[in-house]
Amino acid sequence: MAITQMAKVMLVTHRSQAPELLEALQRDGICQILNAQQAAVTKDMPELAAAAERPKDLEQLLTRLEKTIEFVKHYARAPKGLLSALAPRTVIDESSYNKTVEDKQIPKIIEKSEQTKTEIERLNSESENLRTTLDHLSPWQSLETPVQEIGRLNRTTSLAALLPAQQIGKVRQQLTDLGAAIETVGSADNKYACIIVAINENLSDVQKLLRSAEFEPVSFEPMTGTVAELIGKYTGRLSETQEKLHLMYEQAAQLGKNLLKLQILYDHYNNLLNREQTKDTAPATESTVILEGWVKQEDYPRLDKIVSSFPASSLTTIKPAEDEEIPVEIENKNVIKPFEVITRLYGMPQRIEVDPTVFLAPFFALFFGLCLTDAGYGLVMVALSIYLLRKLQGDKKFAALMIICSLSTIVCGALTGGWFGDAIQVLNIPWLVRARAAILRFGFDPAQNPKIFFRLALAIGYIQLLTGILVAFFYKLRQRRITEAICAHLTWFVMLNCFAAYFFSTKHILVPEKYGQFFLRLAILPAALIVLFSHNEGGIVGRLGMGVFNLFSSIFYIGDILSYVRLMALGMVTAGLAVAINQFGVMASQVKYVGPLLAGLVLIGGHAFNMGISALGAFVHTLRLQYVEFFPKFFQGGGRLFEPFSKQYTHIYINKG
Repeated sequence: MAITQMAKVMLVTHRSQAPELLEALQRDGICQILNAQQAAVTKDMPELAAAAERPKDLEQLLTRLEKTIEFVKHYARAPKGLLSALAPRTVIDESSYNKTVEDKQIPKIIEKSEQTKTEIERLNSESENLRTTLDHLSPWQSLETPVQEIGRLNRTTSLAALLPAQQIGKVRQQLTDLGAAIETVGSADNKYACIIVAINENLSDVQKLLRSAEFEPVSFEPMTGTVAELIGKYTGRLSETQEKLHLMYEQAAQLGKNLLKLQILYDHYNNLLNREQTKDTAPATESTVILEGWVKQEDYPRLDKIVSSFPASSLTTIKPAEDEEIPVEIENKNVIKPFEVITRLYGMPQRIEVDPTVFLAPFFALFFGLCLTDAGYGLVMVALSIYLLRKLQGDKKFAALMIICSLSTIVCGALTGGWFGDAIQVLNIPWLVRARAAILRFGFDPAQNPKIFFRLALAIGYIQLLTGILVAFFYKLRQRRITEAICAHLTWFVMLNCFAAYFFSTKHILVPEKYGQFFLRLAILPAALIVLFSHNEGGIVGRLGMGVFNLFSSIFYIGDILSYVRLMALGMVTAGLAVAINQFGVMASQVKYVGPLLAGLVLIGGHAFNMGISALGAFVHTLRLQYVEFFPKFFQGGGRLFEPFSKQYTHIYINKG
């Protein structure tokens, strides 16, 4: 439960050893390296600023690899479905990785893939053009005149055109009046393929008439021969093109077998590119490269061991600049660690803040369970989460978080009697009914006692808010900001509890009525301290004004506490919908012949939907309670994440076991 202490370091290495040192640092992944613009040494000695040179050859190779992978992936037999989504990277061992990187045949595979892709694109384009030409010729297939003879003669001109079917009768009569003739050859898409023959002297009038009839002129250039001959010719060429295309697809399928090799090489060269970019953007002299960065203090001996293995390299610690932003990393152990997911979603704490993970963890798990309040759903979610934990690659904190929250759901569901809604009561199996009743003695049934659920939601909300105030109080004490700790936090803790004690005394709960007035009067003291000392900037009038405003903001605490009623609302909705699904299942079971099957579909589908939507709502609303109601009491965030220089893999997962 702490923010990890960081050490700023400077590594100086000879240019000849810089690539090997960077490879070792990248492989170990424990040191964050700053570029020349971020490094303090550049500010002190501007002449060391690196003149960054882009490793264009590597960038071009990676671009080619990326395009090649995208191409062959369409023809490779890659796993699909849920498993591929959970584990998208292929697991390989280090020996396979090294063997692939050293394979001299892969550049030829890339070149062959590029050629195949180009040829497939060309053949597809040619096929499309041939199909378009055949569609163009199709309406004219009964034309026996060679197409090259259609055109201008000594005294007449023949035109090929497509005319709308609704215009053909009108146009035929008008052309006759102009001394022209029209002959239909065929039809397609509600248009007639026509040959129009006109006297040259009347050609312009004929063309004007055709334009008004929305004709489409047709040209056969540079074709020669009859349409039937042309169709046969182009059909043959299309068949040949399709055969070639089929061969290219088979060749692409063979290349698809090399997908993994290409992916390995992509990840290898991508890491190499990162090393080159880091080296080229680091401060440097003519013969040395200066690497400035950060390392966790606990990892410093490990870093020292790495650097000491390079004779022309050295490692020293340096003092951060006064205004320098130190990167932040949080470290938690055991059951608390999965809840780091929640903190990281919000943002890292600042270096001088506390890590909120340990404080939010128990509340988050409890709130999630109360939002679902169904032990049956919890059991299913535990099974699914364990499956995710086993199959997911990389960071598995979220799957572990869901296991913890699912266990909380089981406990909360058992204590409130929720087992797939009222499934136990509907089934009416005696020993299950007795077991549920026995467990309920330690809890309550929300359907019978909703007020208990309401009060419980308010109570745990109040406890979480007080926890946030206490965390802020002790944090300020640790920072030796005693006045602020007392006047801005302890005062609220005392005053809120005084009001709570007074309220309980009026209801004859926990606090005797005779002490109620005492607590109400006691609240005056922290209220006065809030008005007088909660704001320490500006003049006396401004301080008092802000103090009054701060005191008035106590009304916001009521709103914060009421926000926790959403725990009850979501829990009741989940239970109510589950009960309704069970009733639908009972009704479906009464259908003749298919009743049991239909009931099974209704129950499985309905409860799966209810569990999914309720779990999503539980996560989102529990998250909101942490971020909106809890965190503002003591946590600001905004720290810069510690990002060590390490190897990144997009396509593969190296098993080092």
